[in-house]
Amino acid sequence: MNKDQRRLRMAQLDRNLVLFSDIKNLPVPAGGWIHAIRTSLGMSLRQLGKKLNMTPQGVKDIERREAEGALTLQRLREVAAAMHLQLVYSLIPQEQSLEKMIENRALALAKEIVLKTAHTMQLENQGIDQEALREAIQKRAEKIKCDLPRNLWD
Repeated sequence: MNKDQRRLRMAQLDRNLVLFSDIKNLPVPAGGWIHAIRTSLGMSLRQLGKKLNMTPQGVKDIERREAEGALTLQRLREVAAAMHLQLVYSLIPQEQSLEKMIENRALALAKEIVLKTAHTMQLENQGIDQEALREAIQKRAEKIKCDLPRNLWD
């Protein structure tokens, strides 16, 4: 995939992921989503178990595993379908966007590279002032962001 294709793909993903940004801080109910929705619907363990061809205890075990984060996506999808729900799944950047993630990582990597070089220059009495240092870091970060080198995430 070339750089233009990668940028286009990232922009498309960022546009889609922004739709999830409002819900990323939504707290998970204490007993998990399955339990919360099942009880809100007034559905018993036996009734859901019947839809899933399992015992009420099996459903209780599914609810426990979901609350612990140990339920597979496939099983969650099956339970959702049995309850006439749709599973919506996404990975959401902790920062504002994928673009912002790259920008922050490029800046950190640039700072590491430039400061290492600046230290060597300082040892040789060829130090540069803070403004020049800041500018060098910014330029290197832009280059890294543009090139997306393989070592960006090392």
